[in-house]
Amino acid sequence: MKITFLGTGTSQGVPVITCSCDICTSSNPKDNRLRTSIIIESEKATVVVDTGPDFRYQMLRAKVKTLSAIVYTHEHKDHTAGLDDIRAFNYSENRKTKIYAHPRVQQAIKREFSYIFSDVKYPGIPKLEFIDIDKEKFIIDDIEMQPIEVMHYRLPVLGFRIKDFVYITDAKTIDEKEIQKIQNCKILVLNALQIEPHISHFTLEEALEMIARIKPETAYLTHISHRLGKHNEISSELPKNVFLAYDGLVLEI
Repeated sequence: MKITFLGTGTSQGVPVITCSCDICTSSNPKDNRLRTSIIIESEKATVVVDTGPDFRYQMLRAKVKTLSAIVYTHEHKDHTAGLDDIRAFNYSENRKTKIYAHPRVQQAIKREFSYIFSDVKYPGIPKLEFIDIDKEKFIIDDIEMQPIEVMHYRLPVLGFRIKDFVYITDAKTIDEKEIQKIQNCKILVLNALQIEPHISHFTLEEALEMIARIKPETAYLTHISHRLGKHNEISSELPKNVFLAYDGLVLEI
């Protein structure tokens, strides 16, 4: 099974488009981060986790030809805004796209994309099939996913465990019961927004503390803002088993 990081960045702390800061002007492609998302590819399924504003370009860049389902962590726009662009897959595959999301997230999608759910159907609108998820395991073809609830300040957000791989974005705190679901994983992906304290995201220090507690074989940091710093500079300061994720990184699990 293959995991590809479609995006490892965030709109948190991103300067305006004309910015000339060190991150925006970096010649290192690992500093050029689109909004956070991964794609999971197995023998039977291709599943994307989150469709941020960069979804269309991410699909084109990764040359994704088929899409079995989308799984959502939560309803914030940097994780859902690209949903409309699934219409290309509806057309090419002649079927609805399965959307695995908490009922609260589904309601947010229905509000934000109300035209999709209108009684009068406009030609070419995205076609969705909602499937409820919460804290129980679910299976998409041959991919078994165990949700892990984390808190994004006061908002519950879902991370996911697939085999020995754990993927968590937008966490600030994790309950002890949910930490038990993470234990004994081999690869842990965790958000690390910036150095300075933040109300709803792990800082670099907080992420490293959680990694030290879980003790995975390898850990990757994602949901990285400009304020964290440049890839090479931060990488040189990390523990030997911890790495900054970057767009296009591929892992085999």
